[in-house]
Amino acid sequence: MIAKYLNPKDKIAHLKKASLGLDLLKFFLQLSWEIKSLDNKKYIALSEKIEEIGKMIGGWIGKTKKLLEKTPAKK
Repeated sequence: MIAKYLNPKDKIAHLKKASLGLDLLKFFLQLSWEIKSLDNKKYIALSEKIEEIGKMIGGWIGKTKKLLEKTPAKK
């Protein structure tokens, strides 16, 4: 949510932080499944949503990087 309002240069750092948080969530989700705290159906449903969010964040990072490449550097 914060990244939405930042300039592109600062946005990438926040998006990478969000991506890291999502990776941690994936790890703990898998751990929960492995210790049988989640059944297969719930694990699959949550994993699919997390994967979708990861793709969205990755796309946002890619678009922001392309925008930075096109934007001339200020002196």
